[in-house]
Amino acid sequence: MALSSRQTNPTPTIALMLQGGGALGAYHIGAYQALAEHQLHPDWVAGISIGAINAAVIVGNRPEDRVERLTQLWEAISWPDLPTGLALTPWLTLHNIASNAEALLLGQPNFFSPRPINPFLVPRAAPQEVSFYNTSQMLFTLRRFADFSLINGGTPRLSLGATNIATGDLEFFDNHQQTIGAEHVLASSSLPPGFPATPAGGKLYWDGGCVSNTPLDAVIDEPGHARMVVFVIDLWDAAGPPPQTINDVLWRAKQIQYASRTARQIDAAATKVNLRHAVRLLKAAGVPDVAAVSDDPVLTARRLDIVHIVYRPTADQIPNSDAEFSRRSIAARRAAGYRDMSAALAAEPWLRQELPAHLGALVHRVERAQVATRPEPNLRTMTDKPAAA
Repeated sequence: MALSSRQTNPTPTIALMLQGGGALGAYHIGAYQALAEHQLHPDWVAGISIGAINAAVIVGNRPEDRVERLTQLWEAISWPDLPTGLALTPWLTLHNIASNAEALLLGQPNFFSPRPINPFLVPRAAPQEVSFYNTSQMLFTLRRFADFSLINGGTPRLSLGATNIATGDLEFFDNHQQTIGAEHVLASSSLPPGFPATPAGGKLYWDGGCVSNTPLDAVIDEPGHARMVVFVIDLWDAAGPPPQTINDVLWRAKQIQYASRTARQIDAAATKVNLRHAVRLLKAAGVPDVAAVSDDPVLTARRLDIVHIVYRPTADQIPNSDAEFSRRSIAARRAAGYRDMSAALAAEPWLRQELPAHLGALVHRVERAQVATRPEPNLRTMTDKPAAA
């Protein structure tokens, strides 16, 4: 699918990476809506945790129905809003605290519900029952909002990351390699200790975010894509000021825990592609030290553009925003995702940024509707001017 009215050669493969983050995943809806309005339908969607759920709904529906079905899913898994009082930050923060308390006490409709007996009072149980909440209703919700016959048709490609409990390894369920069912999606979303392990294919899995919260490696090592644009929708921002309140401490700790892995993964992925590009150039030039390097299908000429789109929470958000599903917050996060993806699509850095001859990859960071490009992963200087908000 073309990224612009201008011709590109070769036509890029478009990949959409959806990160985990619980209720923050509403940001994905707006980001995907902007893509859909530009008739930019991904060839490959990968997800972890809430990203796996959203990814399954995207791939499991026709392009013209995807935004509506995502909207309906999030309506189905959220309670009607509590009264908010005045539209001022303190009141909205109190509203969000109450909404989070509602989720912890009552669960979320069509998603998870509290177990009748606290697991601390249960001396021993089956692995798929050891948790604070029961998630079995999500299996029915997934089948309601995603057509698994479409998913298993193979187009677009779907990859879902989950943690194998027995090995501790991140594994990917892939509709090009196996039949995907609702249990595979739920396995990717089973974050302990809140959610129980989910059996799939005779193994038990937890949330992929236990190992890595961004499914980037699933696409970087795939041969045959000479030109690839990867949109990484990041729900956690590693950068932030030193905290001055205990709420700030809790918020920053959670952001750093999940986001730092993403930043390192993106840099590592770009570095890997750049190293492969350098080896290919050196082999073509006949440099003796690399002449003996065996040919690798991923050492083909490739340009990779990683568009790293980062959610930045507003002042009313709370440390437990990942478990705060109020419809007001869902709408705000969705609007932020739409704004930031729209800025990325307007700037088109993957088309306008020239790729230096010695590189195969560029990283374009988008946050708060501003776009900047790093010429090399280890350089922190942004070279592009910010796009208009």
